[in-house]
Amino acid sequence: MESISEAGRRTPVAARSDVVVVGGGPAGIAAAVSAARNGASVTLLERYPYLGGLASGGMVLVLDDMSNGLEITVRGICLEMIERMQRWGLCVTPPDGDRQLAVRETPAMWRKWSRWGLFDFTTQTMPHPVCYSAAFDPDAFKRASYAVIADAGVTLRAHSWFSSAIVEDGRIRGVICETKEGREAILGDVVIDTTGDLDVAASAGARFQEDTFILTTVSRWGGVDTDAAVAFEFDAPDAFKQIDHEARRLIGGSWAHWWLKTPVPGIVWLNCPHMPKLSGLKVADLTAAELEGRGRIERLLEFARQKMPGFEHAHVIDFAPQTGVRQTRLLEGEYVVTKEDVSTRRHFADSVSRGRDYYTPYRALLPREVDQLLVAGRHYSATPAAQRSSREIPPCMAMGEAAGAAAVEALNSGRLVRHIDVAAVQRRLRAQGADPGDVPSSNATLLEAAE
Repeated sequence: MESISEAGRRTPVAARSDVVVVGGGPAGIAAAVSAARNGASVTLLERYPYLGGLASGGMVLVLDDMSNGLEITVRGICLEMIERMQRWGLCVTPPDGDRQLAVRETPAMWRKWSRWGLFDFTTQTMPHPVCYSAAFDPDAFKRASYAVIADAGVTLRAHSWFSSAIVEDGRIRGVICETKEGREAILGDVVIDTTGDLDVAASAGARFQEDTFILTTVSRWGGVDTDAAVAFEFDAPDAFKQIDHEARRLIGGSWAHWWLKTPVPGIVWLNCPHMPKLSGLKVADLTAAELEGRGRIERLLEFARQKMPGFEHAHVIDFAPQTGVRQTRLLEGEYVVTKEDVSTRRHFADSVSRGRDYYTPYRALLPREVDQLLVAGRHYSATPAAQRSSREIPPCMAMGEAAGAAAVEALNSGRLVRHIDVAAVQRRLRAQGADPGDVPSSNATLLEAAE
């Protein structure tokens, strides 16, 4: 590849703090708030002008994979943000009564809740059982994010695009960002990579593997009579199946439900189309996904207006400003979580977070090659197959909350993050309302993974 040489330069230090969190998505918000609430000074860096990452900017508008039957397994900061959004009338969850009733009356609950996306998508039985999960408004997630970081005293630096890691003698010292003011250095004693793409750890020299899944350009439509659409689906199932089949053909790839309700009446969201064989790390592929995704949605909208009851007056409100990227770089840390670990619910003594019914060991947040660096989010240390079933937003927030608590434990004890007392982190997380997974559920595989 052709290249040019750049002259040497000096970069001003714009900020110093105990903990630097790079990436203001769900995991980064949780990491920053967790560290700050435990007494650390925290700087949170975000490239976009808003917080929330794929939850808000990517419009992934359901928080799921956070309950095991009737048990809520992801708590802490994630649950707190859900409750904030509920108070504003911008978040919907199935009440306890409906979730308990769904055990006996699944078909009735399916009709009531399926178009909210609030069901256990992992089960093989149909209809899927209703479970604890949350449908929310994207701007409400931003608003809740700003509220929790302000309350915790986190210093936010938006419009700051990560450029490179600062590493000295195998230890990360901070990061370089590109901004409208030029290049800036942000220094910290512990750095947490919550970029989603492992940008910081990869730059710092940590080992990783790379894979791809599917890209999505998410959109929201307005003017939809959702009551009419649901009535057509359940009262005229044969006609619905024919139209839905054609809609899915036009999309060229989607989940079982190509549209879902939102807390705002008449507005639905479409977590599609699915576009495989494109990389979230390549400019050309990301550009192609934006153009191709918009074209497919335009064709789908025209069809839905003509054929789908309830969609006669539908129109596009907006497309997500962030491309829906699910998998790029994955850390190869001190422990690599496998698909078997997830599917068999393997429990780890050093578990610091939970998903639906699986556990994440602290070692999966630790790069082998770089000290004082933690990783939290969908780019944690897992095989591609394991990541695909453990990358939802709530488990990533739980990882972030654990990383923030671990950073403070390292600072307070004067130890490297890889040498801290994990039991102390587990106790700290319990004290702040999180569930680190230190106590296995009754269906966990009580077999420790190899150290």
